[in-house]
Amino acid sequence: MIRPFLPWPDKRLRTAAAPVTEVTDEIRRIWGDMIETMDAMPGYGLAGPQIGVMHCLAVVDCSEMRGQAVRMANPEILHASVQSREHEEASPNLPGVSAVIARPRAVTVRFLNADGAWEERDFVDLWATSVQHQIDHLQGRMYFDRLSRLKRERLIKRAEKAGRG
Repeated sequence: MIRPFLPWPDKRLRTAAAPVTEVTDEIRRIWGDMIETMDAMPGYGLAGPQIGVMHCLAVVDCSEMRGQAVRMANPEILHASVQSREHEEASPNLPGVSAVIARPRAVTVRFLNADGAWEERDFVDLWATSVQHQIDHLQGRMYFDRLSRLKRERLIKRAEKAGRG
């Protein structure tokens, strides 16, 4: 089921998601909805709070053919590379705008997988960017929080203007 996105500035987008205690059939169903919603965007990732699911759940799929989504509960970055990578990021929660954000080029992430087991996985380039973007959402942060105050204010004003236009 494709779920609607919370519009910025919904306070849930600024609220840290609750940890998942176990991977259940309900959690797997939510992941399925998240993948369907992400693919309909289309986008490279989605975090639970973006659609009002306040659990620490995220999905990421940066594969060219799609269908390679990684399902994550309680993801945490264990290691981040010193080398950074810039990528233009956006969010369906604040449509019509984007910004170039620099993030570590590679990360090692620990998470509960779809089988309910802890997994550690390395992500590089676009995969790493998307995973970090989703983890920000799970912590109540938006990509534009990584911008200077002036750039952030301008971006939000542009989004508001685009929404009225």
